[in-house]
Amino acid sequence: MTKRASCPHCERPLRTCLCDVMVMRDIDYRLIILQDPKEAKHALSSAPLLAKSVSGAQLIVGEVFDPELILGDNWQSNSLVIFPGENPITRETVAKTDIKTLILLDGTWRKVARLIHLNPWLNTLPCYAINANDSSQYRIRRSPRADGLSTIEAGVCALNELHAEADFTNILFAFHKMIDYQIDAMGAETFNKNHINTKKAP
Repeated sequence: MTKRASCPHCERPLRTCLCDVMVMRDIDYRLIILQDPKEAKHALSSAPLLAKSVSGAQLIVGEVFDPELILGDNWQSNSLVIFPGENPITRETVAKTDIKTLILLDGTWRKVARLIHLNPWLNTLPCYAINANDSSQYRIRRSPRADGLSTIEAGVCALNELHAEADFTNILFAFHKMIDYQIDAMGAETFNKNHINTKKAP
């Protein structure tokens, strides 16, 4: 079977290329995305789009991560995890600290819980809980949580909150177009039927 030709930039099949709506944004932090290996195989994962839209972002696939290797010697004092953990810090607190690195965990809620279990050092870092005012637009995958967002949505929400005078919403244009492509490929009737029964987390 001949492999479908892919775009060298967005790495999507040429017929569903997203480059016309993708952007590259600079941020005040270093963005690290730790991705579960099974999630990395999902063709509709949103994390690669986020990584390709933020200057200097790193998408790292694995189960066990070495914080010093990934984050550097001062990882304990200058990194935080974007996750609704216990006693999250506020954006005002973040602004007063030396935080330089934002860590996102990519996978279903179950997979993310496993990543945290396998990497207990993550629990030693401050966590930042985003204020998700809108429900997820990840129409082709469903979260078991009412406040569940895809990784790219959570990332954009965090960036908007942590940058007082910037708006990173245009990063989501490629995400929305990817979803539209998939729904078109499925057909409206099939999508509506699957949409009702889908319970998978982003």
